[in-house]
Amino acid sequence: MSSFTYAFEGLKWSFIHHRNFQVHTVVAVMVFLMAAVFGVSRMEWIILTFAVLLGFVTEMVNTAIEEITNLVTIKWARQAKIAKDVSAGMMLLTACATAIIGLIIFIPHVAQ
Repeated sequence: MSSFTYAFEGLKWSFIHHRNFQVHTVVAVMVFLMAAVFGVSRMEWIILTFAVLLGFVTEMVNTAIEEITNLVTIKWARQAKIAKDVSAGMMLLTACATAIIGLIIFIPHVAQ
């Protein structure tokens, strides 16, 4: 298998097995539809695209950390909890930041 095949398998697995990835996909589609409807600028498109991509990437890193932690230990361990909590915190920060970016871009368009 080529590395692209493995990468697509990872995307497919993330979408099928993780509800949060599915939610990100729905939100991403809504963001891009709103961007098209409101006619955002080229720079706004670039920023929105990177924000959406950052959300997907962070969710996948979070999932990878959780899965590898589960592989290492199935028993409760303080270090495993820390790894999972920090990973979840990373995703929370990303979600908050991308939501703020969306508000900064879309509020002026909605207000017109």
